[in-house]
Amino acid sequence: MLVGVPKEIKPQENRIGLTPESVKVLTSNGHKVLVENNGGYEAGFDNDQYIKAGAKIVNKAEDIFSDSEIIVKVKEPLSNEVKMLKENQIVFTYLHLAAAKELTEGLVKSKSVCIAYETVTDNNGRLPLLAPMSAVAGRMSIQAGAHSLEKNQKGRGLLLGGAPGIEPATVVILGGGVVGENAALIATGMKSKVYVIDKSLERLEQLKKIFGNTIIPKQSEKTDLKKLISQCDLLIGGVLIPGAEAPKLVTKDMLKLMKRGSVIVDVAIDQGGCVETSKPTTHANPTYIVDDIVHYCVANMPGGVPRTSTLALNKATLPFLSKLVDKGYEKALREDKNFLAGLNIFKGQITYKAVAEVFGHQYVSPSEALTNV
Repeated sequence: MLVGVPKEIKPQENRIGLTPESVKVLTSNGHKVLVENNGGYEAGFDNDQYIKAGAKIVNKAEDIFSDSEIIVKVKEPLSNEVKMLKENQIVFTYLHLAAAKELTEGLVKSKSVCIAYETVTDNNGRLPLLAPMSAVAGRMSIQAGAHSLEKNQKGRGLLLGGAPGIEPATVVILGGGVVGENAALIATGMKSKVYVIDKSLERLEQLKKIFGNTIIPKQSEKTDLKKLISQCDLLIGGVLIPGAEAPKLVTKDMLKLMKRGSVIVDVAIDQGGCVETSKPTTHANPTYIVDDIVHYCVANMPGGVPRTSTLALNKATLPFLSKLVDKGYEKALREDKNFLAGLNIFKGQITYKAVAEVFGHQYVSPSEALTNV
């Protein structure tokens, strides 16, 4: 199969879909790989490394899209990339469609086969292709929040860990999943006072075993969120409903309860954000202020550490990609119900229920769509 790896064009996105090592695995199995010129440069992967791995370097993205059977990316296709997609072409990347109506419509119109990293599952209902980037984003959220709390960033002028004889800052983490756990890992390491809010008592018990008394677990149903928000200095939004738009847990009115100069880092912004006042930002201009509260809402946080992120992502995605190219998408998806859960759009049909519902489209189950091939 001919695999195409274009350079990412989203602002400040320096990851790339495949590492040279991943390319070597594919070419060793008889597949061809096209990589856009200097596509991996900012992540620390040179053209020569890709050439040695068996890839062909292509100067124009247009040639990659026109020649490839499968497009492997990191972020969702932007509008000019969507226009280049062909009928039956496979797209394997993060899509986050529930918060992107125009993209969804464009992919439907393209009649391509779109498999989203973020909705592929495992036997325990977890999200193995989302997890590595959620872990990176969770860890980065505390770094970003700590920096945003500095006075020259218009924050409160607080050090997360406090100082000898001075109380540390209070961090409230909404969601105890992969983002929340990794945020807690860094926040507790920086000696902050850390609250983790989750609806699952079982998950909170797991986190308590991991972190002991360094976190304060709170079940969402039994928590006065307004009171907690009024006490916090840094709020991390790490809530996720797989494939669906994030719930708005923090309203604009709640901002008035927060301390002036406190910080919100909304990691859920890829899925629309869990804070009503959140809007996507970039690494170049990561923050803005609403009601004296600093908002950090970078939609591709792991893109700020592209080498770490690309290596971590490929470790998770390569086994699935290998199935796609070795078996073809029909067999690969039919044989693996967890992989099938990643099929979001199939030849003009929306095959992920949460996406169909949010945009009022007819939903066709992935298995039904494949049956009708």
